[in-house]
Amino acid sequence: MKRRLFMVTGGLTALFSGINFGFASPKGQVDEILHKDFGPPPPITDRLYQGPFINYGPVANVPGSDVVMTTTPATGHVRNFGMGLVTYVCDEVGPPKPKYGSLRSTIEKLAKWELGDVLYIRVDWRDIQNEPGKLEFPEHWDLAFEMAKKYGKRVAFRIQLMSPVISPQSMPDFLKDKVPMVKLGTTDQIGLPGKVHYAPRYDHPEFLKAFKEMDDLLAERYNGHELLEYVDTWMYGFWGEGHTWPFEGSPLPDYYIARNTFVEIFEHQAANWSKTPLTTNTQPDYNHVGNAEVLEKTIRSYNWLRTDTIFIENEQIDILSNRPPWIGATIEQGITKGNTGDLRMVDGITRNDNIIAHVKDVGPNYFSLWNWHDIALENLLSYYEKYPKALDDLSENIGYRVRPSWIWSFEKEGYPGLVLGMVNDGIAGIPGALRIHVRDAAQTFEVSGSLDPGYPLPGKVRQVIIMLPKGTKWEGLRLSGVIEIKGVRRPIRWACAQGLENDGALILKKNL
Repeated sequence: MKRRLFMVTGGLTALFSGINFGFASPKGQVDEILHKDFGPPPPITDRLYQGPFINYGPVANVPGSDVVMTTTPATGHVRNFGMGLVTYVCDEVGPPKPKYGSLRSTIEKLAKWELGDVLYIRVDWRDIQNEPGKLEFPEHWDLAFEMAKKYGKRVAFRIQLMSPVISPQSMPDFLKDKVPMVKLGTTDQIGLPGKVHYAPRYDHPEFLKAFKEMDDLLAERYNGHELLEYVDTWMYGFWGEGHTWPFEGSPLPDYYIARNTFVEIFEHQAANWSKTPLTTNTQPDYNHVGNAEVLEKTIRSYNWLRTDTIFIENEQIDILSNRPPWIGATIEQGITKGNTGDLRMVDGITRNDNIIAHVKDVGPNYFSLWNWHDIALENLLSYYEKYPKALDDLSENIGYRVRPSWIWSFEKEGYPGLVLGMVNDGIAGIPGALRIHVRDAAQTFEVSGSLDPGYPLPGKVRQVIIMLPKGTKWEGLRLSGVIEIKGVRRPIRWACAQGLENDGALILKKNL
């Protein structure tokens, strides 16, 4: 199956269709799509003062501040919510076909691999629902959550509303006599050779009713779940990626009905997943079904972006690279095994290392550990054990890696204070807002507050002031970090070489 062939062959059409963030015309205008105002950042509480900082004179707000402690970058893997490498335990052709043991042992080996942080599941709608009003999950779904909990990982998933690689369709059978199917045609370029492809009328009342019920049931169980990292947005077409290439047009009557249908589908999902990030594909609107408006609504609702390959149209690279700093992004790209015939080496660089270098260029939060349709840890290791450098380097740079690089101490009007020079050694901004918490060992007080969403930016310093109660000695205080995404706060570990407590806190002490 040549799933990503669309990205090359469909490129010329996509280049002129555009992502229309302004919506001056139904199919978009390229000169209106890029670098637009994406709306305000997500709201925060208790914003910390972040400058300017004045050391001397009558207006000094950090008088006599002196650097008393520093931290240096961590080496190795740092695991936090909102970032990491994503190990696939299932893709569009189903769960692993065990060659080295049972399904349980195959998935457990994948989950146990230290390089991965998130376990990813992609299933069809029919895989999780056989009858109205009830969800029933397949074995590999339950195993993914079980192993994530066992090995300190998290889970992300997509439910496909349509796929070219199964027969007869992704919808549950109880809908087949209720929802009309529109013939797209036959092609051997994508999906099952010789298969006649049909697409459902997504706008049909029975389809929308059943979809909304399924999403309601899923969200009731998993919205804000402690193990859930993100959920892919339900989109039009093959694999839910937003297209049915190479077939032009869509099964819906016209652009406006298609756009309104998928906006309705997105807005229902966005309302349901109020605590868990959604990730929307940056797919150009090849089939004119409203991808641009769904993408804009994704960003404005503080949800995230994804793409399903890295060698893609320039407009996808642009939106990923120039997204607001508080918006997370995940890159899905299959990698080859380590057999000599699979390496596709050019100029002494393997295909995989070329992929990874370009993934870093767009500054994502996540990257896939995935062998297309041949999922097994042994296949991943066949490459990694021969060429570990690129993946190791990516695991030590992907996402955000935040630490208090400088710590200044000062006193103003009898109150001691700290200025923290926060630094991000990663390649992505904070996909939400970073909160700082300072408390004493006896827990007699705690001071906390937020940085601006997205900050600190990679390669930049963002300073914040923490004022302490009178008489407080700064040495021995506990400095902790929390990431806030969609109103949910989760503790993080600082990405510094200096020793941390078990909960990721840094004990302040003079070291300079």
